[in-house]
Amino acid sequence: MNILYLHGLESKLSEPKRVILEAYGNVIAPDIDYKSNPNMIQNLYDEYHNQDINVIIGSSMGGFAAYHLANSLGLCALLYNPALPYRSNIEQIIPATLPVNNASFMRIVLGAQDVVIKAKDNLNYLAQYSNSTTDYDIRIKRELAHQIPVEIFEQETKTFFEVLSY
Repeated sequence: MNILYLHGLESKLSEPKRVILEAYGNVIAPDIDYKSNPNMIQNLYDEYHNQDINVIIGSSMGGFAAYHLANSLGLCALLYNPALPYRSNIEQIIPATLPVNNASFMRIVLGAQDVVIKAKDNLNYLAQYSNSTTDYDIRIKRELAHQIPVEIFEQETKTFFEVLSY
């Protein structure tokens, strides 16, 4: 299994989280500069649409990109506090030319304590833009803020891959 991991703004995949993901497959984690490239979603599509990617995992700004990339490539996704409704004044263009192959399954983990990307704003976005062909599993964790502790990352990632194995 090949896992495409998209980190958040000014972030990287930490070594403990990489180890967790490697238990499920090969991890591809590109270094992304969202600030200097408003066409990152198109660039990611161009880079990975012909590669053997099985799932996409993204956090924050990476969750925003993963959401749109998964819906273009038709891949299942796990999103942590995705920046769907807003992106902190960082311009990211959602290409109108991308194919639409909606993901069959998305697990979205939201932090009730997140003040950077509020859970209710993500829920409002999903209510407005979700599609009828994707199964959404939305989890609101009452203790979770914007940063994803390793323990929660491990638990939610394990549950995501268990659902996929059915």
